[in-house]
Amino acid sequence: MRKPGPPAEWERLRKRAVQAVREGQSPSVVAKVLGVHRVTVQRWLRQARAPGGLDARPVVRTPLLTDEQLPRLEALLLEGASKHGWPNDLWTAARVAALIRRHFGVTHHPEHVRKVLKRRLGWSSQKPHVKAREKNDEGIRLWLAHDFPRVVAETFARCAHLVFLDESGFQLTPAVRRTLAPRGRTPVPPCWDRRDRLSAISCVTVSPLERVPNLYFRLLPDNANVHAEDVVEFLKGLKRSLPRFTVVWDRNGIHSRSRAVQAFLRGQRHIRAEDSPAYAPELNPDELVWCWTKYGRMANYAAPGLEALRARVQAELTDLKGQDYTLRNFVDHAGLSLAA
Repeated sequence: MRKPGPPAEWERLRKRAVQAVREGQSPSVVAKVLGVHRVTVQRWLRQARAPGGLDARPVVRTPLLTDEQLPRLEALLLEGASKHGWPNDLWTAARVAALIRRHFGVTHHPEHVRKVLKRRLGWSSQKPHVKAREKNDEGIRLWLAHDFPRVVAETFARCAHLVFLDESGFQLTPAVRRTLAPRGRTPVPPCWDRRDRLSAISCVTVSPLERVPNLYFRLLPDNANVHAEDVVEFLKGLKRSLPRFTVVWDRNGIHSRSRAVQAFLRGQRHIRAEDSPAYAPELNPDELVWCWTKYGRMANYAAPGLEALRARVQAELTDLKGQDYTLRNFVDHAGLSLAA
């Protein structure tokens, strides 16, 4: 017999077979043409004697997990996977399937479990955020509640810009992200398997009066690491555009703890530096500059060489510099209040 299709297709097939027999065709011939057994055609002929006997009937499947069981399932899931014997609190479809089988005696394929979670519980597939064990949540809360408001008030009171600075790097090997392609034909972009890289420094700035964001950046020579001396040169160039500013950065050794940076700042009474909490990159809007560039605009870009990579990075950052709305979103996403 032919592989079953949608109910509407079977209805059309049944009616076509009955009509052919009524027009004088042999049931055996009709069965052979349609690819079904002769007994099936005869059964359809008997069904055709009743009104609507050939009509498609909706398939109603009773879910193995009842609506009454769903709240209990969700309560078990919210306890975390480690509560039920797994090494961490993350849920996979296979783990949930095992949990359902253990507590409800129902066997589900993991792919069906995904449908149950998404359609009946409103869950979704998510990528976990990684959190450093050294991260001090209480210290971050106090910094946001007391230190940062002080920095904003003091900076804008002296009519200075607020500057969020960070460094990053780009490699010839692309940042691979999901894309669209025919099933079974995974794209394979050619790329260099080399460690060649391009380091960069950038900062998101906020003006004191209108709170207008802006972006400044500098690309270092090929295959060069960022050192404290590079940070000093960047600050010197920034000072030519912003006579007064307060720079907020992480506690990297090339920032406030660097002797070269300290020596430069001692001679600059219009430039101040403030450290953000340790292991909290999400508090720096400039971190999103690199995420937007590397994992958004330049995702899957396999540069043919460092020259092409430099040109592409230069173009993307220059384009971002003119997007006030996007830069403002970076500041908002960091959860920083600029109310002085």
